Amino acid sequence: MSIKYIASSTLPTPWGVFNMHGFEDLNTGKEHVALTYGEFEPNQAVLGRIHSECLTGDALFSLRCDCGFQLQTAMQNIAEAGQGFILYLRQEGRGIGLLNKIKAYELQDKGANTVEANEKLGFPADMRQYDMIIPMLEKIGVDKVKLMTNNPRKVKAMQGFGIEVVERVPLQVGKNRYNESYLKTKSTKLGHMMSEHHFTDGKD
Repeated sequence: MSIKYIASSTLPTPWGVFNMHGFEDLNTGKEHVALTYGEFEPNQAVLGRIHSECLTGDALFSLRCDCGFQLQTAMQNIAEAGQGFILYLRQEGRGIGLLNKIKAYELQDKGANTVEANEKLGFPADMRQYDMIIPMLEKIGVDKVKLMTNNPRKVKAMQGFGIEVVERVPLQVGKNRYNESYLKTKSTKLGHMMSEHHFTDGKD
């Protein structure tokens, strides 16, 4: 994969002023972004998240998933910690794309779960790749992380690329009556590490 760094700028947000670093995948034309907050020391374990694009959750406030809640909480956690990063990867719908994601939602409206819907459309349950994170992390100066995720695949991916994950920080937020089944499917079918507390507590 050929990832090219393009440019950086500041990004004021409700949680603080981040720095935004743009990257282009020269093979696919997809554009990825790294957000950083604060300064990183060499060999420091930095709080961070790998976040796959979710237009419906991140920008349109969908309650069908927990993506937008996770992104906002990660940014808040980083700002409160005084430093950290987010890699925002253009892999909508666990890699199937926005329009196919809408098709999958249509199947879910008819009773399929999130894994079954992808499979009925002819896709694997999760098509995401993470090899683009290597040049992105090299650019922002990170090789040890405290990773905010519930997804063991992200931990294994980083470890497989030689990135030391010194801690997994759970990110169990956003449960509501519209996504409770979705969260259970992620836990039982995709192996996401969630506590029973996430399914029984919290406001609908």
